[in-house]
Parts: sequence; structure tokens; C-alpha cells
Amino acid sequence: MNKSNAYCVIMAGGAGLRLWPVSRTSCPKQFLDIFGLDHKTLLRHSYERFAEFIAPENIVVVTSSRFADLVRKQIPELLPENLLLEPYTRNTAPCITWATYTILSRNPEANIIFSPSDNYIKDQEAFKDMIVRSLDFVEGADVLVTLGVVPNRPDSNFGYIQVVGGQNSYSVGTPVKVKTFTEKPDRVLAKIFVDSGEFLWNSGMFAAHANALKAELETYNPEVTALFKGWQKAIGTPAEKAFVERAYTDCPSTSFDYSLLERTEIAWIMPCDFNWIDIGNWASVYDYARVKDENGNVNIGSTVLSKDCSGNLYVGAPSKLLAVKGLDNFIVVDTDDALLICPKDDRSVKELLSSLAMPEYEKWR
Repeated sequence: MNKSNAYCVIMAGGAGLRLWPVSRTSCPKQFLDIFGLDHKTLLRHSYERFAEFIAPENIVVVTSSRFADLVRKQIPELLPENLLLEPYTRNTAPCITWATYTILSRNPEANIIFSPSDNYIKDQEAFKDMIVRSLDFVEGADVLVTLGVVPNRPDSNFGYIQVVGGQNSYSVGTPVKVKTFTEKPDRVLAKIFVDSGEFLWNSGMFAAHANALKAELETYNPEVTALFKGWQKAIGTPAEKAFVERAYTDCPSTSFDYSLLERTEIAWIMPCDFNWIDIGNWASVYDYARVKDENGNVNIGSTVLSKDCSGNLYVGAPSKLLAVKGLDNFIVVDTDDALLICPKDDRSVKELLSSLAMPEYEKWR
């Protein structure tokens, strides 16, 4: 890996609503220490993970302008010019476009790894190896390579990517062409995918040479890139803030995966096995938790009196007793001003939390 050409973009603008009521619009999950183990937030973990092998001056964080102080507090060593503050939330395509143009303005030979800020990685050495391999693979090439995790169970919380070549046609660490994308199938279909040996989990991380990515963005997302016309003169100057605000004002809210990655003809996937988990919802927090009692209950920070209960997740403060009886496969999350009691499956949580958008619940979002 050419270290001077290796860049990382950490995307940290998400709302994290599926981890409500711990994650709030004022302080989403990426700025929290979800597991309460090491006093480091998900964002801090992401930064340190990449800083082991990417030069700090080449690490860029993109987030909402309202989270600027949170990022500066949690990553005080981040260069000011490497904090890109989005004026409005517009999903990942505009975020990736702005970051790509920013890095191109600094280094036209850059190879970039993009990553969400809410991944948890247990095997750092394997992770580093896969990222370096991916950056080497895209060096000077017209390819986009997404990092796919070898699944160890059917899970409907993740997107799935099918590889070209049929059953067991991939091996860890060797890129292979992408055939299809499927976003969060139901559990039955997820089991079919895993049993087939043709599918990997979509980690949300991908790598590309900056110029190759620019070309694909301008081909598949012209409604976004057209709004950044003139970026060469604006980025890195005092005019950049006003330029970006104008661009974002008219930007559609567009997912990079949906608008580009699922349509491009140059998509590859790097099969990986570095013990990854996406902290996207309470079910994934339960799955990741290292300590479960004899009945499969997980307790994070709470004082719990539990009788005839199994498979539950308890989250709260030690100063308050959670007394629970006869509950199976539920989430019980207690904060100062809100209490969540809900079946553990993600669909139930999403159905319940969709009501938070109603005006009468604004103070609790």
C-alpha cells in the first residue's frame, strides 16, 4: 500500500434512531459508548482503527454540522480541514461525492476507503490486512471494491451481495466480481442466501481510486454531481462553505448503494472474515454482547432482578432496579426520560419507533 496515496473517509452523519432511546437526534449512536466497556465511542473506535495504518492527515470525517463539536471533542487530533460538515442530511451519495472531490483536490492519485462510523471489529489485524488488500486492488484501476463479510448465520438485519461464479466461488482475501445486491431480506430468504454459499454480508465499506469513483459518480449520480459543478475552484477556499450549502440545498436524498453501487458494471467484492458487526439496532447489540447469563439474557449497565426470563436485552443505569418477570426475547431500555419495552426483532422496533416522527413526541427524539 502506498501510504501517501491511501485515504480514509469515515461517514458519521447518521441519526441512529433504531437505538432509541439511548441514541437521540442530538447525540446519535456513533458518538456513544454503546457497550460501556472501554469509554470509547463507536466514532473513536473507527478513527483509531484506521489511524493504525492510514496517515492521520489522510483521514477525513463527514458528519452533520450539528455534530461538529461532538466530533472535535472525540477526535481532537483530527485536522480542521478534514472535518466536512454537511449543512443538511441527504443520505450517502452527496456525502461521498463531496468527500471524493475534496480528496481529489488534494491528491489526484488517491485511493480511498469509505467506512460507516458504527462498525465494530474484533480482529484488527485481519481488518487491516483486508483494507490494505482492497486499497492495493483499486490502485490505478477502474474498479469499485466493497468489503463483504463471510456470513456465519442467516440475518435479516444486513444487506447481501451475491458473487459471480456460483456456490463457494470466493475465498477470503481475493476479490471477485459482484452479481447482485439484496437489501435486508426476510429471514427465510437470508437462510437461502447463506446456505447457497454465493452471498456475503454488505459491510457498508468500499474502496476505489478517486478518479474511477469520480467517473462513476458522474455517470450514475448526475443529479448530485451537477450540483457540485465548479468544485475545483471552490473546495479548499473560503468560498467552500457557501458552495456546499447551495449544492446540498437542492441535493436529493440518495443512497450511494442504491443509486450507484447496485448499478455500476465495475463492482467487485473483497470477501473478509474479521469478526465484524454493524451496530445498527438493539438486536445487533444483543448479538455482539460478550456476556450472557445462563438464560441468554444480556445486561448492559443495569441493576436487574430477572425471573423466568430468557433472551432479553436490558440497558439502563445501575442506580435504578429493573425488575422483570416472564419476559422472553424482549428489549428493555431505560433512560432518564424514556423507557422502551419491545420484542427484540428489528421490525417490531422499527414499527414502534416510526411513531416518534409525530409532533407530540418531538421532545423525546
